[in-house]
Amino acid sequence: MATMRNLKIKTGTCKRILKELHSYEKEVEKEAKKTTDMKERGADPYDLKQQENVLAESRMMIPDCRKRLESSLDDLKGTLAELKEANEQGSELGEAESIIADVENLFQTAEE
Repeated sequence: MATMRNLKIKTGTCKRILKELHSYEKEVEKEAKKTTDMKERGADPYDLKQQENVLAESRMMIPDCRKRLESSLDDLKGTLAELKEANEQGSELGEAESIIADVENLFQTAEE
């Protein structure tokens, strides 16, 4: 049975993973710029290879983060639906709906 506490936890989880996803995307941008700068400067091949590995690891984290976000979004939607069926009321419902809209918007933007 869904409770407001569960809803709050699942909303927090979605927020955290969304923040983490944005962080990884920024990190990829930063590391890509750093790699490009190193190539332009003619950096040591070993250092360049290490930097490319760092960039590859950062890129690998984005699909994993998206998968976790999709999973937590499904959980949140299920919990929200149960609470609405039970006619629960509270500010947590609005917050959950807001996060759901943000995440769905992110996924729609990524598909385009």
